[in-house]
Amino acid sequence: MGRKIDKVLVTGAAGGLGNALRGHMKDEYALLRLSDINEMRPADRGEEVVQCDLADRDAVVALCEGMDAIIHFGGFSHEADWDTIHSANILGAINLWEGARIQGVDRVVFASSNHAIGLYRRDMRLDHTTPPRPDGRYGLSKAFGEDLAALYAYKFGVRGFCVRIGSCFDQPVSARMLHTWQSRPDLARLVRAGLTAEYVFEIVYGVSDNMDSWWDNSRAYELGYAPQDSVEQWRAQIEGIVPTDPIDATFQGGPFAADEFVGEPKRVP
Repeated sequence: MGRKIDKVLVTGAAGGLGNALRGHMKDEYALLRLSDINEMRPADRGEEVVQCDLADRDAVVALCEGMDAIIHFGGFSHEADWDTIHSANILGAINLWEGARIQGVDRVVFASSNHAIGLYRRDMRLDHTTPPRPDGRYGLSKAFGEDLAALYAYKFGVRGFCVRIGSCFDQPVSARMLHTWQSRPDLARLVRAGLTAEYVFEIVYGVSDNMDSWWDNSRAYELGYAPQDSVEQWRAQIEGIVPTDPIDATFQGGPFAADEFVGEPKRVP
């Protein structure tokens, strides 16, 4: 049995999803420590605000002190050059998991991404056992994070809950999101499952209860995730908003897959 989760660190707390989780999880834990490289709004009751660069190893180790769990949403959230991805997403992740190990943190809930599997075709059904097939440098950093989580879970006892987030916005804006959309309240529900379930290492999908999802998320349901939202109410508005680029239209990663792609879609089975 894992220990009681009372003190939780949220990295990336100034970002859209990190800030949303801050709102959804307010007053749920004895302490919510909020961190980002960017400025955040002042701490409220039960909160601490700590500005931190994830590339600073010593600062990250100190940031993890006293925490029972970490919700790791920090890093760069778009495609970028190698230097940016390496510093924010790869070195930052290494420092985060090292800090968790050194400080005896029970678990890390990791914001992975659908872009870790973005070069699978849209007609393929994926599940929690599907290995990564990243669609770019950003997706590769998320696949690396999943492997890092596995290493620290199986070797060092830091549980890892990797969420391959789809398209988490207030509402969907394209036909692709009929398959990938997740509401922010459902994201909070999935993160709570990651903070309470019994596991060693898991990969799940950040997606709401969508009829046409590309992903079999039954493992998340087994671990306690119960999504309450669905993309269906927007279907008529968005089903005609389809990509014109054939690469975008072929692969689950959409525009991330199409960016810099060389050759024809048939190159990737």
